[in-house]
Amino acid sequence: MVDFHSVCPLTVAAEQKIDIALQNMISACVRTLLVMSGERMTGLITSYDIEGPKPLQFLGGSGCIHDKCRHENIEVADIMTPIEALPTLRIEDVRKARIGDIVETFRVTRHTHLLVTDRQGNGRILVRGLVSQTEIERRLGMSSAHTSATRTELETSVFSRPTT
Repeated sequence: MVDFHSVCPLTVAAEQKIDIALQNMISACVRTLLVMSGERMTGLITSYDIEGPKPLQFLGGSGCIHDKCRHENIEVADIMTPIEALPTLRIEDVRKARIGDIVETFRVTRHTHLLVTDRQGNGRILVRGLVSQTEIERRLGMSSAHTSATRTELETSVFSRPTT
């Protein structure tokens, strides 16, 4: 887990263009940015979101309301994963979890990132960290073939066509 008490997370404004966000990722050698609207985290965007099918899906869908619907006009908010859609774990559960529990959570949720939250004494919930499936797989020495197969399985389930 990347603990935001130890590491300052890299962020991007929701209205930033995706090409600039990708360049920021490349410059910082990261593949994920927290999306912010002012002081509030509103989502997560990955390099795969930007380089994968999401931009074309956005351009072809009803959500494209920019004056000129072109790739260079797509904003991070247009294709990010909203915070409400991210699986969330409490920090106390992460501390007690075994690695197999985390791997199973990735399998069940079909997401590549898990948000970790921490409830403060005043009842306020803060984003404490992020767990990356890719990082877990790398640390466990899982092969890239397994990782590719997992990503293909996720893509197939998300973009499956109805059978006739």
